[in-house]
Amino acid sequence: MNETTPSEADSDDARFSALPQRPGKIIAVHLSYTSRANQRGRTPASPSYFFKASSSVAASGSTIERPAGTELLAFEGEVAVIMGTAARHVSSAEAWNYVAAITAANDFGLYDLRANDKGSNVRSKGGDGYTPIGPLLIDARDVDPTAVRVRTWVNGELAQDDTTAGLIFPLTQIIADLSQHFTLEPGDVILAGTPAGSSVVVPGDIVEVAVDVAGSSSGPLVTRVVQGDAAFDESLGSLPSVDDRQRIEAWGSAEAAGIAKVAPAPALSDELREKLHRVPVAGLSAQLRKRGLNNVTIDGVRPLHPETKLVGTAKTLRFIPHREDLFASHGGGYNAQKRAFDSVDEGEVIVIEARGETGSGTLGDILAIRAHTRGAAGIITDGGVRDADAVTAVGIPLYTAGAHPAVLGRRHVPWDLDVTIGCGGTTVQPGDVIVGDRDGVIVIPPSLADEVVDAAIKQEDEDAWIAERVAEGNPVDGLFPMNAQWRARFEAAHTEEP
Repeated sequence: MNETTPSEADSDDARFSALPQRPGKIIAVHLSYTSRANQRGRTPASPSYFFKASSSVAASGSTIERPAGTELLAFEGEVAVIMGTAARHVSSAEAWNYVAAITAANDFGLYDLRANDKGSNVRSKGGDGYTPIGPLLIDARDVDPTAVRVRTWVNGELAQDDTTAGLIFPLTQIIADLSQHFTLEPGDVILAGTPAGSSVVVPGDIVEVAVDVAGSSSGPLVTRVVQGDAAFDESLGSLPSVDDRQRIEAWGSAEAAGIAKVAPAPALSDELREKLHRVPVAGLSAQLRKRGLNNVTIDGVRPLHPETKLVGTAKTLRFIPHREDLFASHGGGYNAQKRAFDSVDEGEVIVIEARGETGSGTLGDILAIRAHTRGAAGIITDGGVRDADAVTAVGIPLYTAGAHPAVLGRRHVPWDLDVTIGCGGTTVQPGDVIVGDRDGVIVIPPSLADEVVDAAIKQEDEDAWIAERVAEGNPVDGLFPMNAQWRARFEAAHTEEP
């Protein structure tokens, strides 16, 4: 097997050092491997394509920037087909005769920008450095186009491994199909699509792609991911945005994306909710303590509406300490904070982990309005609230550690939602029962809620009867708590009640 080396053309531009020349066209296939189609749950009936700019080409050993305010930069190891002869209206049977060489390519894509261009991928895949190619060309004359192997490694771990035998559309069909629409010219590059295993990479990761045939290899195509610091200007165009669907497609699965959720806890029944509204937090706390649960109060928070009882189930939001690079990658766009307030359901309480840090706000009036509009039962943050008067005016029950005029990014990075968090010194899980009044906020495990509230109601009835006896002039000794004599009188009184 012969290996060819790049010509001297474009030798003054390192980006094209692995290619015979700067390509006039780079054509990429959207979905082409059976393994990838199975992963996505859809199989196309015919190939579809998009163009990539030649300015996106990079050489092995280069870096790729993940732009500030984005999170979903994904690799796609691919076979790159380099045309050697002009091809127009060629058949599948003769198509390979027009190919000069093959090599490795990495069709990087930024899912944060994918929705904006509706499949054309102009911005999501057209960035500088988004098409590394090389480093060695394999002469196509001795290549079986159905037996080319492509592999990808991330930080030394194998992530993709497939062959062109797994293509839905053979390489020769792709070449012939394209040639019936326009002339494939010498130096043009066709990216044959990626198999299953494509996923997200982050700054610091090293991605390697290799293409192999019997007796020869492209060698490792190496790219290092770095963090960019230039933010997008919303006055010029649409900003990055992602949702759970984009995360799942970028990472490859819901589990890999960290958003696969267990079945949600059932919503509070009307009966249980009514009981919880009747019982003070102090009574619930006493019952939980009897059951060995002492660390269940969210400490250090005070209500903006002390006259309003708070009852609901927890929807959690986690902030981590501010770090400039992490805020650049997670603080902008449709971040975890915005997703939490956009997805809170009726009867849920947004509980925010802010580590007791009150040196900035963790929400303001806009987000409070959004939660109120969606029917949230309330908001709890062990951090600060910005625009406190305006937030109070919204009317949603809210507990906070204090007010602060600074924006979120002064102290926090919005990191994750619907995960186990710590708030006000206690652990809160999604679906936990949250109850708040003037005394504070308590967290009740859902499995104990019915038992605890019934016991608390019974205790409240006893305490009310005891209070009446004390008001009559009886001493508390033996009455509070009740001894056997007083217990018998209490039971008799309640037995006599209709």
